[in-house]
Amino acid sequence: MLRNGFPPERISVASGPKTLVPCAVPKFRAFIKYWLPVLVWMVIIFSASSDSMSFQHSSRILAPIIHWLLPQLTEETISSIVFFVRKCAHLTEYAVLALLLWRALRKPLRHDPRPWRWADARLALFIVAMYAASDEFHQLFVPHREGRVGDVIIDTSGGVVGLLMLWAIGRLSRQW
Repeated sequence: MLRNGFPPERISVASGPKTLVPCAVPKFRAFIKYWLPVLVWMVIIFSASSDSMSFQHSSRILAPIIHWLLPQLTEETISSIVFFVRKCAHLTEYAVLALLLWRALRKPLRHDPRPWRWADARLALFIVAMYAASDEFHQLFVPHREGRVGDVIIDTSGGVVGLLMLWAIGRLSRQW
C-alpha cells in the first residue's frame, strides 16, 4: 500500500513526499520480534556453560531431590540419572534454539501459508551446530567444565529433533 506516493519501507520519519530516506523502524521491529529471542536464548545457553552450572554444582541440587523422591536408589544410579537429566537439558535447549532460529530465518507472516523449506531448516541446524561447537570450545576454558565432541552431537541432535517435530506438527496440521 502506498503512502504519500511511496511504499511503506521507503517512508522517512518526516513522511515528506520528497524524502527518500528509508525508515528503520520496521527493520528494528522485525529484529526485536525475530532475532532478539534468538540472542537472548544464546546468552542463556552461554551462561549455562559457566562453572556454577557444572556437573559438580548441578548434582548438588538434583541428587538430593532424586534421593528424596527415590531413597532406595544407590549413589551410582542417582549419578546416572543426574547425567541423563543434564543431557536431556542439552537436547532441549538446542531444540529451542533451532526453533527460534528457524522462526527468525523464515519470519512468518500472519495468514501466510508458505510451504516448509528445508533450506531454512538446514541453515538453522548449521547455526545450531556451530553454536554448540563454540559453546563446547568455551567450556575448555571454564574450571570444572570440559568441551566434548559428544555434547556437540547431542546439542545438534536436539536441533534436529526440534525441527523434525516442527515439520511433523506442520504436516499433521496441514500447514505445509
